[in-house]
Amino acid sequence: MGILNVTPDSFSDGCLYYDKEKAVDRGKEMEAEGADIIDIGGESSRPGSEAVPEDEELRRVLPVIEAVARSVKIPVSIDTYRANVARRAVEAGAQIVNDISSFRFDAQMPAVVNHTRAGVVLMHSRGNREVLHQQPPMNDALSEVADDLSSSAEKAVAAGIPVESIVLDPGIGFGKAGAESVSILKNLNRFSKIRYPLLVGTSRKSFIRLLTSDQTQDGRIWGTAATVVTAILNGAHIVRVHDVRHTRILADVTDRLLS
Repeated sequence: MGILNVTPDSFSDGCLYYDKEKAVDRGKEMEAEGADIIDIGGESSRPGSEAVPEDEELRRVLPVIEAVARSVKIPVSIDTYRANVARRAVEAGAQIVNDISSFRFDAQMPAVVNHTRAGVVLMHSRGNREVLHQQPPMNDALSEVADDLSSSAEKAVAAGIPVESIVLDPGIGFGKAGAESVSILKNLNRFSKIRYPLLVGTSRKSFIRLLTSDQTQDGRIWGTAATVVTAILNGAHIVRVHDVRHTRILADVTDRLLS
């Protein structure tokens, strides 16, 4: 899953694809580099970010989704926690809803996903939008995340969403201290027991600083590569990344070695 942020303030690529034409070109480039899904987001959820009005989120994402969906053959995902944005995005050509709140932020989201027959990624996070990254440590991160993901999946199924349309994401870096994110990544196979495909997003995230003495951007990129391989080895089915071309190579080689 290639990340395409159409925002001015995302932590890694803010402003790079804020222009529609640049965003569309990057979407086509990611497909050529080997992406299987393009995930388009119009609001940064990085630490310190602020929510944008819904109409601004729509203004950012809808033209890009429409143009990218016409230009590529792979599915497009909308990264949003708002039901109306999800609905409008699917109407514009998106096929997957990637919700960082697992339906917690908008009670209408399950009905929208069910009605549109979209696929859905349910990500674990804690707290409301304003305090996502200001959560206290968990007593038992693995158990708490597993229980919350199971509850999210049950809620989705109860809303009529088909089991085969659901993917779970343990939410690396969201409401979790660095050590908690590391523990989740190392024990990812525990979440496979919930029996849904797993998506893991570690790309360029700050917890990588705990694992390397190289604190440069290159350190984050190469650190991301190591976490991607670890995620695949531990059971991830989808990896969400900025660097598609290099990650495609990592995924292909790791999969071959596992087969």
